[in-house]
Amino acid sequence: MPETKKDLVVIGAGPGGYPAAFYAADKGVNVTLIDREKNPGGVCLYRGCIPTKTLLHVCDIIREAKKSSRFGVTFSDPDIDLETLRKWKDQVIDKNVTGLGQLARKRNIKYIQGEAKFIDSHSLVVHKGSEEEKIKFDKCIIATGSAPASLPHITINSSSVMDSKEGLEIPDIPSTLLVIGGGYIGLEMGTIYAALGSKVTVVEMMDQILPGCDNDLVRTYSMTARKTFASIMVNTTVTDMEEVDNKIKVSLKGKDDSVETKTYDKVLVSIGRLPNSQNLGLENTKVSTDEKGFIEINGHRQTAESNIYAIGDVVGGVMLAHKATHEAKSAVESMLGNDNSFNPKAIPSVLFTDPEIAWCGLTEEEAKKTGMNIKLAKFPWGASGRASSLGRMDGVTKLIIDPATEHILGVGITGPHAGELISEGALCVENALKAFQLGHTIHPHPTLSESLMEAADAFYNSCIHIYNPLRR
Repeated sequence: MPETKKDLVVIGAGPGGYPAAFYAADKGVNVTLIDREKNPGGVCLYRGCIPTKTLLHVCDIIREAKKSSRFGVTFSDPDIDLETLRKWKDQVIDKNVTGLGQLARKRNIKYIQGEAKFIDSHSLVVHKGSEEEKIKFDKCIIATGSAPASLPHITINSSSVMDSKEGLEIPDIPSTLLVIGGGYIGLEMGTIYAALGSKVTVVEMMDQILPGCDNDLVRTYSMTARKTFASIMVNTTVTDMEEVDNKIKVSLKGKDDSVETKTYDKVLVSIGRLPNSQNLGLENTKVSTDEKGFIEINGHRQTAESNIYAIGDVVGGVMLAHKATHEAKSAVESMLGNDNSFNPKAIPSVLFTDPEIAWCGLTEEEAKKTGMNIKLAKFPWGASGRASSLGRMDGVTKLIIDPATEHILGVGITGPHAGELISEGALCVENALKAFQLGHTIHPHPTLSESLMEAADAFYNSCIHIYNPLRR
């Protein structure tokens, strides 16, 4: 078994792992990056963010074509070639991951395709098919990500029951599809299949879709979502599933404990994700995990082993790619001896549905739970000239503001391109800007970004496009 020694070993080459490796290499660190795939990218590029958004872009085109008849432009129904669609998605993935592989080589990073397992706190073994390589290291960053969770009380072996990874392969377009889980993954996947022609039902066990998201944002989104999906059922749980005549018979229990049985061509399970902390040999180190399997760390992303760090989904919290990327920089800086703890005020979240939902910082519900005194400022997109020109008044921009200091504590947006707009909100929250500063920043007209400025003006009852008799 060959043995090498590196300054830093990064396990996992997703949006946490490869930025950590690249950033460290740019700082002069000798880096080895280990992942199961041929090139860096992780779930985000191979089976998550990038393929999902690629397909959602195609769905946007389909929806816009259908809606254009109200403007006097009518297109025929789309002819969907699934093979070409899959090839396009795969080409996008391949271009991204191949580019990352090239960047790794330019940085002289040693990339190993294989599975790593700790021997002790300063060495590990990498399984590469029938071969093994032992690596000793000074520092290590664990960035192994997460995997889709399955229904714990139901066992069914059927190709008609998919997780998000399998769903992204678009094996076919089922006539009817049940999506179990009304979170962002389930709603995005449901949006894709609905645009392609499936009658999609979404079932969520909580009392609203997108649990934890601001009610105003969800309410605005739901007006369109109830037209997109055949049905949305909340306060409903799946108690049983079985395959009957190549279809899936599902038992659904409502809030009143009544049970009804419905049949679907396919079912997609999206009830959350679990950390990939198993089979890493953590038992051979002092690295500890909580009851859910998330690796326990301090503010510097450091585990109980002072030379081993962990970032991304495997440590829990907000399980988003951009959070992992910023954790990567924090971990490397800490590893190099710089005081750089990870403590952001605003990690933006985006739901790439139609319309999009985006938010960051404090939500109204969080403020209410803590008894914090806040003031809300809202701007409905029905008053936006740009939204009107797009025929998309189904939006709202909302600010959470501390009335004493006038600092912007949180921002929420529902509407087309909300994911692009939220960055300005994150800038405000992260830097504790005041509503006055946002309102007095000149925004170009006509744009959707004006909604942020107008919401800030609404805080002072000085919004031009909202009539407020109190001003008189």
